[in-house]
Amino acid sequence: MAIDDLLDEHEQSERVRSWLRNNGAGLLGGVILGLGVIFGWQWWQKSQAGKKEQAYQAYQAAVEDLSKGDLKQAKGAVDSLMKEDELYADVAGLQLAKAQIQAGERGAAIATLRGLTPVDSLRPLVNLRLARLLIDTGKHDDALKLLDKADDASSLEVRGDALLAAGKLKEAQDAYTRALTTLDVVSPQRRLVELKLIHAGGTPPKSGDAA
Repeated sequence: MAIDDLLDEHEQSERVRSWLRNNGAGLLGGVILGLGVIFGWQWWQKSQAGKKEQAYQAYQAAVEDLSKGDLKQAKGAVDSLMKEDELYADVAGLQLAKAQIQAGERGAAIATLRGLTPVDSLRPLVNLRLARLLIDTGKHDDALKLLDKADDASSLEVRGDALLAAGKLKEAQDAYTRALTTLDVVSPQRRLVELKLIHAGGTPPKSGDAA
């Protein structure tokens, strides 16, 4: 090998060592940071999996308490779930409210449903059940406020129920009619809404008008 080539290699080695001396700390820091991100992500995944498992166990405990009729213990489990997992809390809360209604504890059921912060997919169901309870306990205005923005058939039907209970017949008729226009002619729910509309003094639209 020519002496010039050896000098070039020596010079290149010196440049590499010099670069490492000047940038080694930053390079090492970048490696450590990268490893920290990887291990941090893995830790976070394990932590989340652990929380999900804890939430599931708490949900199972609530279900078992309900099967035993221990509503007080089930309420405690639902309260704990609200801090751990909204979806499990929603599902367990709906079951608890149903059990409370069956036990004649309507006030407790209202409090349970009002205490939930439902995910979007369950919010309409929670609101419907709460609205029906509010109507049963004479809180028509609260039920109407709860369903103010809803425009699906079930919500419109319950809105009609609240208006009818409040003695607002014309508005109840309008709500039931709107519900019918969103229902298929073969829907089992349709006949019930038609009966409610007739009871409120209205006339069900013809099939062709309900499309």
